[in-house]
Amino acid sequence: MPSPLTRIRDLAEGQWGLITLQQATAAGVAWRSLTRLVEAGLLERVAHGVYRVRGTAEPDHLELRAAWLQLDPAWPAWQRLDDPDVAVVSHASAASLYGVGDLRADVHEFTLSERRQTRRPDVRIHRGIVPQDRRILVGGLPTTRAGWMVGQLLADHLDVDAVAEITREVLERVLDYPRVVAQAVGPYAVRFGLERGDGVGLVDELLRRAGTPGREGLVAEARDQ
Repeated sequence: MPSPLTRIRDLAEGQWGLITLQQATAAGVAWRSLTRLVEAGLLERVAHGVYRVRGTAEPDHLELRAAWLQLDPAWPAWQRLDDPDVAVVSHASAASLYGVGDLRADVHEFTLSERRQTRRPDVRIHRGIVPQDRRILVGGLPTTRAGWMVGQLLADHLDVDAVAEITREVLERVLDYPRVVAQAVGPYAVRFGLERGDGVGLVDELLRRAGTPGREGLVAEARDQ
């Protein structure tokens, strides 16, 4: 039988060098073996019940990835991705994954279709459904599409100037299409004195606030639905 470290490495290889206590236990690795591996410096504990194999490159957004694994600790990452009810990285955490804006990244935000409890004060669960066409994989994590993330941030009453800057970066970096952003922000148009559902008008306003060069062209693309 392979050694405990080999079994752990095999599992961790498909999830950024990380493994949960439940996954290790299911692979036949006893708690005492885990403890010895930590004491030997071969594993490090990065969150409650989540360990990283030492000697591998540390993944980006390590704490976010560990928090995502904690939500379904017995289920390997690669088995979750096709689940329509998988936890989706959303809101400010999605912005952090995309590398847009300058939002706080010390609270890890996920959207789930079912109620889920967490004792972590730095994890925020939003109840909702993110359809398949509104999510993509970013760094191996299921994440709200950039355009729909802008709508989530408006729904969360984030500072409008911060959302405007994120909108500019999303469109300038072609992380999503102007028409998708317009669809996502349309429900919040009345908040800005626009007609209900006027997502194109709100895209124009957000880009104006952000001082976006080429704003007219992006708005024209948003109008071309």
